[in-house]
Order: sequence, then structure tokens, then C-alpha cells
Amino acid sequence: MDSKILIIGSSGQIGTELVLSLRKIYGNENVIASDIRKGNYEVMESGPFEFLDVTNKSEIQKIIEKHQVKEVYLMVAILSVIAEQNPKMAWDLNMSALFNVLDLAKEGQIKKIFWPSSIAVFGPDTPKYNTPQDTIIKPSTVYGISKQAGENWCAYYSNKYDVDVRSLRYPGLISYKTTPGGGTTDYAVEIFYEAIKRKSYTSFLSENTVLPMMYMDDAINATIGLMQKERNSGYVSYNVGSLSFSPAQLAEAIKKRIPEFTISYKPDARQEIANSWPQSVDDSVARKNWGWQPKVDLDEMVRIMLLGLHYTI
Repeated sequence: MDSKILIIGSSGQIGTELVLSLRKIYGNENVIASDIRKGNYEVMESGPFEFLDVTNKSEIQKIIEKHQVKEVYLMVAILSVIAEQNPKMAWDLNMSALFNVLDLAKEGQIKKIFWPSSIAVFGPDTPKYNTPQDTIIKPSTVYGISKQAGENWCAYYSNKYDVDVRSLRYPGLISYKTTPGGGTTDYAVEIFYEAIKRKSYTSFLSENTVLPMMYMDDAINATIGLMQKERNSGYVSYNVGSLSFSPAQLAEAIKKRIPEFTISYKPDARQEIANSWPQSVDDSVARKNWGWQPKVDLDEMVRIMLLGLHYTI
């Protein structure tokens, strides 16, 4: 490999698994992990790691030059729930991180960028079912506003400066390898820990709140698959669909394997955020343009999660 890959935000839920997957493909020494805090043991020990404040452009530049990086995955973000508690901090971090990386690409120091968007770009006026690729985008959360702005800036840098930047609109992501980081869909991870430990869970979303979800392996495969495809003519932030379920439906799937499990409901402020998001997305453009195809269904995801958390099925 003649150039190397830098993951910024490698200690987060997605970044951790992305680093390990990319190292399996390209070799440990060719994938540099970076974050403002340490990552898990496997990330820290299996290959290069750099401490990095993504709001400091010169720090990013030094690491790029040191390791001869040409490809950057920018996985840093303050997520929906935490962003609502401190809107300006979330906006400043989410946008300054993106601008720093886009500007380095504009200056010719980076050849290719992955920047994650989210279903949070959609809002109360967006169609709820099979949300189209191109539709009304009027987000009602700070996180969604930053992702909408980010999509527009990525398109601008692509059109104006020929920057190769690629994006997916992630749904809620589910994994046992790292704990969630302050998102509205965190219940779908927390529920497994509580099902094993206490055989009960109190959901912060109401029982029939259906949201788009995805098992982490599918999200990682989608991310890497998009980055490996040949560049097309312009920037698109792709819808990617996989699972759609409610807390009640997830609880039923868990009860098939833990019959004594019970669930109760106590919606909090996160319910309002969830109400503004779609229940399912139309990802036909991603399927057509680069062959996107999810592999993990609801029952298989439940099986994997319980096994991953050392529950004997």
C-alpha cells in the first residue's frame, strides 16, 4: 500500500471497529488510529495510534505528513442527546472537525475522505416511510442541523475544489464491542446488557417507536465498500437501510432467547428526537450505484449480540 489511512475518532463506537476491519484488509501498519483519548486494548496494541485534537488543523497536518496519509475517515461527532444539552459546543466541534479535514483535502494533502452523515438530517416534515434519497431535509436537532450543514459543505468542496469526499446517512448502530456514545437509539444496545444482567429493561422510547437500525458489521461493510468504489461524478450522502423495529419488537426477539425477559417504558426527552426521524429509508440509490446489501436481520442480530456479551444461548 503506497499511502496510509487515518481514522480520526478511533475510540468511538464506529471508529473502534472500523480501525480493526481496515487493519485486516490493508495491514496493521497502514491504518493509523487517532483520538483525543485512548482506545480499547486491541486498537492501541495492533497498530499505530496518535493522540489528536481534531479542532487543531496543524495537529492533523503533522500526523498526515508523518505517516504519509492520503485517506481519512473522520468519525468524530457529538451525538444527538449530548448535542441537545450543549448546542454550541456540539456545533463547534462537529463543524470545525469537518472544515479542517476538507481544507487539508482542498490543499492537496488528502486524496479521499469519508465523513458520516445520519438519519438525523431528516425532520418532522420528511416522509416517515421509505424516506427517499432526495427529500425534504429540515432537521429539528442540533446534531441533525450539523449533519445537514456538513452534507452541504461536502457537496460544495466536491463541486468547487474537486475534493473526493463520501458519506453515508447512518441509522441507529448496534454493537457489543463498544458502549454507545449519547445517541437517541442507544436503547437498542443498552437493552442487551440489562436483559442479561437483570432480565428486565426500562426503555426511554415508547413501545411502538420504530426507527431505522443496523448491526455494526453491516455499517462497517457499507463504509468500506463505499470508499473502495470508483469515484463518481459528484458527492452523494447515501441512505443505507437494513433493519426497522420498535422497542417492543426488539424485546420480543430477545424473549425468544431469554423467555423471562420483561420490558417497561418510560419515555424521556429522547422521545421527541425519535419522533422527528423516519421509520424506514429508501436505499435503492446505494444499492444501484455501488451494490449496497445488508446481511444481518433482526433475529441474527439478537443472536450475535447475546453471544458477544457471553450469554449462553
